[in-house]
Amino acid sequence: MIEADIYEAIKQVLVDELKLDASVVKPEADLRRDLGLDSLDVATVAMALEEKLGVEVSDESMQDVQTVQDAVAFLSAYAPAGETSS
Repeated sequence: MIEADIYEAIKQVLVDELKLDASVVKPEADLRRDLGLDSLDVATVAMALEEKLGVEVSDESMQDVQTVQDAVAFLSAYAPAGETSS
């Protein structure tokens, strides 16, 4: 799975699950400071991404992710190569 697909999946989850405006979800956006996520929001996003991307990621490990780009890099290490889930 390429990083662009992972970024789009993250963006879609943030917009759909947390009702964020798509225009604020940028690679450099800080999940907490810029997007206003709290630890419960991060856990919600982690669960939605697990389902969407077919990866298993602990809520605790996602708590260390700072920016959207960090989340892309983090999840690309877990995502199955060449597969996308819808």
